[in-house]
Amino acid sequence: MSVSRNTVKAGGIHRFALPGTLLLLAGCATMRDPLPSWNDGPAKQSIVKFVDEVTDKSGPDYVPPEERIATFDNDGTLWSEQPAYFQLLFAMDRVKQLAPQHPEWRTTQPFKAVLDGDMHALAESGEKGLLELVMATHAGITTDEFADVVRDWITTSRHPSTHRPYTEMVFQPMLELLDYLRANGFKTFIVSGGGIEFMRVFAEEVYGIPPEQVIGSSIKTEFEMRDGKPVLVRLPEIDFIDDKAGKPVGINQHIGRRPIAAFGNSDGDLQMLQWTAAGEGPRFCLYVHHTDAKREWAYDRESHIGKLDKGLDEAHNRGWTVVDMKRDWKVVYPFQIQ
Repeated sequence: MSVSRNTVKAGGIHRFALPGTLLLLAGCATMRDPLPSWNDGPAKQSIVKFVDEVTDKSGPDYVPPEERIATFDNDGTLWSEQPAYFQLLFAMDRVKQLAPQHPEWRTTQPFKAVLDGDMHALAESGEKGLLELVMATHAGITTDEFADVVRDWITTSRHPSTHRPYTEMVFQPMLELLDYLRANGFKTFIVSGGGIEFMRVFAEEVYGIPPEQVIGSSIKTEFEMRDGKPVLVRLPEIDFIDDKAGKPVGINQHIGRRPIAAFGNSDGDLQMLQWTAAGEGPRFCLYVHHTDAKREWAYDRESHIGKLDKGLDEAHNRGWTVVDMKRDWKVVYPFQIQ
């Protein structure tokens, strides 16, 4: 038996086990704080209370392990999402990399905006422009080739503000929460508007969530034989958008059980939390509220990225847990631990 701990290395978070005996663990279990990066307050207390209630076999709210499903948004919930969604930054880097093969991009939006570094023009291209970027940079290659491209980018690229690897821009308190839930018989899933094959490259290493427990947006793929070998080729066509009302649909398709706990940070997660809360028995919904401009970013109702407006109102009206990042977290990122 072992307990897990997270440690940071360049290019990623690596999880490793510390050996221990059953007797030692039994003694430590009652002493060790499972959420050491959380300040003691209503948010932390609500999490611990919920876990205690659903794991207490003698209590009225006991939930068997097979029904302990917890779903997590990724962008803004498990890692940062400013100054832009990290997958968008990946797509922009891909445009620059592929530009020599596409001279027409120099005069065609939204590619011109990326090559000129004109974020205003890129924003003006709207959802249609962003989809064009994704189609041009994510399709036309096999699934294995795409995974290699993502793996190389996630290993070598750095965040524009902190100059840290993107996999170090994860939230230490949420890593602890994932571990805590799994230690109590929960099965943890990512349910994100981000690309499913993009996240699957690093989700297991970074979050301890295997690829089969990652749900996200996808483009269509088709089977081909290339040089006598079977491959799956990514097509320039959207298959599924796992955002807003699409999240409960994705959960139903991929998991087949309604979660008893759901975690998000924006209005894009609202339907997932609503659907979770509507189930019978004990339910837990939590919003991460970005309030820390010094250690991360502060934004909510008016933000173009990770807007939290309707969801914040509903959380207050329905008594959902709202994490005030500035108040509730001792540290934000693993590299801030001393």
